[in-house]
Amino acid sequence: MSQDPNPKTRGQASQGAPLGSILEQWKRERPDLDPEPMAVCGALRRANDRVRTAIEGNVAASGLDGPGFDVLLTLRRQGRGETLTPSELAGEMMLSTSAMTNRLDRLEKRGLIERKADPSDRRSLRVALTEDGFALADELVVGHLAVEEDLLAPLSGAERVELIRLLEKIGA
Repeated sequence: MSQDPNPKTRGQASQGAPLGSILEQWKRERPDLDPEPMAVCGALRRANDRVRTAIEGNVAASGLDGPGFDVLLTLRRQGRGETLTPSELAGEMMLSTSAMTNRLDRLEKRGLIERKADPSDRRSLRVALTEDGFALADELVVGHLAVEEDLLAPLSGAERVELIRLLEKIGA
């Protein structure tokens, strides 16, 4: 199978019709509407799908899912021996605390995290990586960054900075 020489359409067959084609169809069918937001949001969605698929593929080899991976890396970036309460962890990950409980249960069963009583508040728990969890997080972050670097390879450093700036405007 030959590779599409046009970088604007390369790889789009698996992601649906080319966005330009979709826009032209809408312009023809509804000339009273500006379909440009469809192109921007469609491109974002396609990029997100590609990023998510690549990251999940990398993480799956470790037997983790995306949410478990997020917990491990969130705890790892706090530093060795550091802890977070489940509420703090949920806040760092932009999740509800109820969504956190099942994630923590699964990771604790695997021996990757432990819950400890908070010495300053016996009603509260602190979550920490075990040595196995710390080692796995350190291993996973290397592969994670390699996958992300591969995905972003077509962009220059300036383009990456600009993309972050633009996406932050939408996400704010």
